Amino acid sequence: MHLPDFGLGSWPARRARINPGRTALTEAGRSLTYAGLADRVQRLAGALTRLGVRPGDRVAYLGVNAITVFETLFATARCGAIFVPLNYRLSPAEIRYMLDDSGASVLVHSADTADLVAAAGGLPGGVVLATAGTFEAELAEAGPAPETPVRLEDPCLLLYTSGTTGRPKAAVLTHGNLTWNTVNQLAHLDVLGTDKALCIAPLFHCVGLGQITLPTLFKGGSVEPVARFEPGTILARIGEAGITSFSAVPTMLEMLCRHEDWPRTDLSSLTCVLYGGSPVAERVARAWLDRGVKLLQGYGMTEASPGVSMATHEGTLDHPVAAGVPHFFTDVAALGPGLTPQPLDGTPAELLVRGPHVFGGYWNRPGESAASFVEDDWFRTGDVVRVDDDGWAHVVDRVKDMIISGGENVYPAEIEAAAVRLDEVDACAVVGVPDERWGEAGAAFVVVRPGAELDEPAFRAHLEQHLARYKIPKHVQFTDALPRNATGKIRRVELRARAAETFTNGSA
Repeated sequence: MHLPDFGLGSWPARRARINPGRTALTEAGRSLTYAGLADRVQRLAGALTRLGVRPGDRVAYLGVNAITVFETLFATARCGAIFVPLNYRLSPAEIRYMLDDSGASVLVHSADTADLVAAAGGLPGGVVLATAGTFEAELAEAGPAPETPVRLEDPCLLLYTSGTTGRPKAAVLTHGNLTWNTVNQLAHLDVLGTDKALCIAPLFHCVGLGQITLPTLFKGGSVEPVARFEPGTILARIGEAGITSFSAVPTMLEMLCRHEDWPRTDLSSLTCVLYGGSPVAERVARAWLDRGVKLLQGYGMTEASPGVSMATHEGTLDHPVAAGVPHFFTDVAALGPGLTPQPLDGTPAELLVRGPHVFGGYWNRPGESAASFVEDDWFRTGDVVRVDDDGWAHVVDRVKDMIISGGENVYPAEIEAAAVRLDEVDACAVVGVPDERWGEAGAAFVVVRPGAELDEPAFRAHLEQHLARYKIPKHVQFTDALPRNATGKIRRVELRARAAETFTNGSA
């Protein structure tokens, strides 16, 4: 039987014609088309192969958001190796720990992290490439590497968790995990090939990589990585470049809408702004929604690549700080008696998640990996969630942060949300402290807005209007700032230590 000639014999050439001239990545003074990106990725993969990188090896990256992060990620994946983005805000000792823990054989770093690399001791026995020097030299000399077959179940990425409760561990995300997360995002959002996205959340964090950024590149849009978060610069760039979307963490959203340029910034090009990583104050969400911006909260975690649920445009106005509904290829359940899954309802319960975007375990930690799952494939998120009758989820708190006071479950996040409704309160964090009478009692650390005045009686009176008496913290301390990690999450370990020193045996 004769088959028509569809040009299959020239398929490699035809494959290269899918919008090759469209801009893929841009940054100050530099841009790359998709054809240019493909060429550099192929040659960088050749350089890594020549340097000894083989399938399964780890290639680390230390530096701010930049085009070179994406080039290194894609080239590493092309070699069948595993990409390890590191937090450049960490100490030398923490960087040293992650390099040793991951067993990286190559470290690529930006110029501004050279001193940090040196202080961390470099990469003994491995190769260090500086993006402004040896990186470009190696790339210039290299030819394309032979493409390494990669399966969906092969590891692609090690993302270290934030380490708010101890030493961080790396979640192993596969090519399939990242692919299915992208599919989930695209099923939930209208991402177009004409979109212009800012990448302002750090690329060592799951929000920066998995929300907006990879889906936009998948659809052939343009992504502009931002090296440093400076609110005035971001606001100006939105108007200048006609930015359509970006993802952020709540502290970034608050800094943007507080900036002096906020009222006069043209936000009309924005079609979607996603945020995640921690809850946002309702007043911040309303500030964006009142400007006509389609602001959506996405709930997830590193282990889910990261998406689990997301708000919808239709429901956001009625649920401004809710975590939305599950993604299309995501199953959710509540942890029931005997560590078994059961349906979620209005009762707060620990959330279980499963799906093709959920990781299989932590790097070199089989015990912790096994303990993270029940009935084989349901991941224990450690988050307490309740679901309204309309199916919208609300993240109540972390299981480990829950305070049991006099036999009652007290969720710090609920108290904190009530606290920031008071105009004078800039931020609030609540932790548990041992108490002789109640077992545990709440200790609130309160940051007052600049120029405002607030005392403890007024603060307590406000809480009493919104909370049951047993939920109101026994101790209150006003402070200049709350300790946070690089992604804006509160470092509760430090606050618990401070509370233990300040409040002893249930008394100040």
